[in-house]
Amino acid sequence: MPSVNRQFWNYVLPTVGAMLVSGLYQVIDGIFIGRYIGAEGLAGINLAWPIIGTLYGLGMMVGVGSGAISSMARGEKKLHRARRALGNGLTLLVLLGLTGSLLLLLTGQWLLALQDASGLAFEHASNYLRIVVYASPFVMGSMALPFMVRNDDAPTIATWLIVVGAVANVILNAVFIVYLQMGLAGAALGTTVSQLVVVFLGLVYFFSARANTRLSLKDLTLEFKLSLNTCSIGLSSLLMYSYFSFITAIHNYLFMKYSDAVNVGAFAVVGYIATLYYMFAEGVAAGTQPLISYNYGAERFARMKQFVSRMLWVAVGSGVLAVIVVNLFADPIILLFNSDDPAFFSAAKLGLRLHLAAMFLDGLIFSAGVFFQSLGLGRKATFVTMANMLIQLPFLLVLPMYLDIKGIWLAVPLSNIALSLVVLLMMRAEWKKIGLAKNGQTTNLRSSKQEHHTA
Repeated sequence: MPSVNRQFWNYVLPTVGAMLVSGLYQVIDGIFIGRYIGAEGLAGINLAWPIIGTLYGLGMMVGVGSGAISSMARGEKKLHRARRALGNGLTLLVLLGLTGSLLLLLTGQWLLALQDASGLAFEHASNYLRIVVYASPFVMGSMALPFMVRNDDAPTIATWLIVVGAVANVILNAVFIVYLQMGLAGAALGTTVSQLVVVFLGLVYFFSARANTRLSLKDLTLEFKLSLNTCSIGLSSLLMYSYFSFITAIHNYLFMKYSDAVNVGAFAVVGYIATLYYMFAEGVAAGTQPLISYNYGAERFARMKQFVSRMLWVAVGSGVLAVIVVNLFADPIILLFNSDDPAFFSAAKLGLRLHLAAMFLDGLIFSAGVFFQSLGLGRKATFVTMANMLIQLPFLLVLPMYLDIKGIWLAVPLSNIALSLVVLLMMRAEWKKIGLAKNGQTTNLRSSKQEHHTA
């Protein structure tokens, strides 16, 4: 059996690399938009993102849920159940994707109006959504399939899926935004085509001999109980993206209310920079998740504890380093996106210093959600994400009344501090419950694992 460190980094490094590539191409998208469309274009993409983010969340819910069930089943040597979980997940993606397209078609413009969107920023956001509305299955699938492949003990292939999609996206955006001058509609077209590529390659993998859990067409069935279990385990991932979508929408509304679209564009830049760290922290957590799930299923609890500890140290420690880097290099970071708008520069600099002051705590929150997901404790993982959303609302609603725009920027770091205290207590309680802190592998957890076998 490989050493804990070797196995940890073998899974985490490819996953982190893939996530960073994914985050980097989003940043490059932002640079294209900021330089060739301007602050209003950045505001437009930020107004559209809360809507698109929900689609990402649905895809991640299915990918994480079905992947976790499949990984645990392989750990328990139940390969038929592993195939059922993946086949059901792929079928569920198609159903949810078609439903998402219909809902976007009916409510997209209304959802933009709820954020107080207006003027050129509203026009840019509408152009983006007009493309994405017909590509919802690919948007969801591009999130789900890398997670499913990674849980099939193929982290390197999962990484290459994301890398190929990222490279395609950058090339296509350069063509559509710069050469063809299609604006945000071009950005949307480049992104959705690259997502189609990821989905296609992921499906090719699962139906090929390279897959550890090889699928056939007869595995593509929809089972109600298995779908519920999949969604229950992955629900916190949906809620995490829903939280980001909701909080982004609230920020957009407040910035439009207290200032203008320039601050919404500045918030987009802050979001792009934060995304790089979020992707790194999520990569650490997502890369560790199959190891935690597998060892939990195999009842190797002491080894599982070592993986959880490494996940926490790397995710949180890297966040502390990220805060230092952002504060040292704020000016050149902002100038990458736009160098012609002094008001935009001032707003973005204020946002980087205030909004990202405690972003390392997001690494703790991500890791806690994955920890509970990996054990099949979907309700606790969901609670973490729901609490993250709810605890920010009072800060967002109250602070701007007294601190104006600074209050909007400070809401997230202050709420992160409050939530982190709760999360640490929850993880400590679960740690004791499964006997890891004191007893090593002596605790029998069979009774607590029944939640996995309801399907």
